[in-house]
Amino acid sequence: MIFEKNIKKCLYSFNNILINTLDPRYREKKVPKMKTKSGAKKRFKVTASGRVKSGQAGKRHGMIKRSSKFIRSARGTTTLCKADENIVKSYMPYSR
Repeated sequence: MIFEKNIKKCLYSFNNILINTLDPRYREKKVPKMKTKSGAKKRFKVTASGRVKSGQAGKRHGMIKRSSKFIRSARGTTTLCKADENIVKSYMPYSR
């Protein structure tokens, strides 16, 4: 008699465990993943030291009115200042 009651209790608890793991209403709630801004991932890269690298500004059009010195100095890429760096890093949560 006691043995049968123990088996029933075990089966009941095992059944509840099964229901709780299979039913999506009883699963543990996970924190949703943060999304990376797609515009930021196309325009910026994070260096190994943690600085943010971007292309030079002001070279899309209107090169005739720019000085040769400006055009030369605006070649390649540059690193952002700390204030802008923090803004861009908030757009890319997984690239640290």
